[in-house]
Amino acid sequence: MNFGLSGEKQVQTDKKSDQQLSVKKQKTEVKKERGSFLKINIDMESQFYQVNLLKLFLKWKFHLAVIVLIAAGLAAIFSGKSFITPKFKSFAIVYPSNIAPYSDENETEQMLQILQSRDISDQVIEKFNLPKHYEISRDDPYYHTYMMDEYWTNVSVTKTPNEAVNIQVMDSDPDTACNMVNAMIELYDFKVRSLHEEKFGEVVQMFERALLKKQTYLDSINARLTFLATEYGLLDYEAQSEQITKGFLKTIDGTGGAYVKDKEVKQLKNNIEAKGGEMLILLNLIEQETIKYSDLKDEYEKAYMDYDRRFSYSSIITKPFPADKKAYPVRWLIMLIASLASFFVAFIVILILENYHEMAKKSIA
Repeated sequence: MNFGLSGEKQVQTDKKSDQQLSVKKQKTEVKKERGSFLKINIDMESQFYQVNLLKLFLKWKFHLAVIVLIAAGLAAIFSGKSFITPKFKSFAIVYPSNIAPYSDENETEQMLQILQSRDISDQVIEKFNLPKHYEISRDDPYYHTYMMDEYWTNVSVTKTPNEAVNIQVMDSDPDTACNMVNAMIELYDFKVRSLHEEKFGEVVQMFERALLKKQTYLDSINARLTFLATEYGLLDYEAQSEQITKGFLKTIDGTGGAYVKDKEVKQLKNNIEAKGGEMLILLNLIEQETIKYSDLKDEYEKAYMDYDRRFSYSSIITKPFPADKKAYPVRWLIMLIASLASFFVAFIVILILENYHEMAKKSIA
């Protein structure tokens, strides 16, 4: 009996699982149908919108063409000389040379920092009287702000992909633009030379102080040796010691002691015994200090050569020249942007108006 009941339960369980599987299959099929329906619906709507937009464009094509032509004409007029002052571009490509990098900067980055420094910009502004050229009053309370904004609007200093520096100037006068680029290169050379003179000048002064101190010390040694020579008759320790020994032993000329001055020999012997050690020390010191003085002199001369050098610190790869064609404004680009912008704005306005009319018709109906 128990086995029969369990068999019936197993049959019921199998029927339920079959029913669940069939329900899941039905749901899956419904989802697929809905997805395909939505996809078809979206595709139809997108095609519908494309057709409507195309019809709308064809309907208003003459109006749009007129609007675009008017926009292009106005852009051509307002981008002319009467409204926008044309500017000419002059540029130079330069590499740094004869310089060493500071800190973690390489030579090109160092060149950029110097060319972008306030020192060079101020000198360029004063040299070309840019406040008058840019029509900026020096009495304006915001003079420096306006001046630097205008300056860096027209002047550009950037690094090229090949680690060179591109110096570019835009100006209404092509000759002024070219001269400003040349002036910036010259001021860069002068600035780097000033920095080197300042740096190596400190080194030169250090060696001058060291040489003066060493010379004073040598003079004091020489003065003491002179004193020993004049007061004690000590001139050459080795030669005089040899002569004293011969005189003391009566063997100076090999004929005996008849011609030996015993008193002088004894006096010189006493002087060498008293001051000979000091003389040897002084002679050793003056030899060592002379070598040190000579080494310092060599270092000083090298430092002075670095201080006194007149190198060029920039290698000009592309020289600037006065442009014969304006670089700003680019009229065709202005006309193109104006035409495209007017077309899109006009088309959006038309689209809104058309939708409004359609909605009004439906509300009336």
